[in-house]
Amino acid sequence: MQNSYTYRKLLVWQKSMSLVTEVYRSVKSFPQDELYVLTSQIKRSATSIPSNIAEGYGRDGTKDYLRFLNIALSSLFELQTQLEIAYNLSFLKEENFNKLFLDKREIERMLTSFIRRIKG
Repeated sequence: MQNSYTYRKLLVWQKSMSLVTEVYRSVKSFPQDELYVLTSQIKRSATSIPSNIAEGYGRDGTKDYLRFLNIALSSLFELQTQLEIAYNLSFLKEENFNKLFLDKREIERMLTSFIRRIKG
């Protein structure tokens, strides 16, 4: 798997990186008193998704890779919960929330499919 192929060529990793960028842009407008609470948690969850895809790719063996892909998926669900909290508190506008939600759902479908494919 590691010959000329790299995790950077994985569409799910690329889309996860785009999601991180959008998330970072979105939380800039959050209240200052949320900087070390919800804002920080959202950034960590978002960053964890492509990071775990990449880290799993660098591991030796399918079992380890699957473990990291599942961590990425868990981080995606964690991110969704945090974004919903932010939306409920009116930190995110509906349009922004909906875009992030659709992007997150696409990555969720891709990651779930990728995990199934690797499991064989």
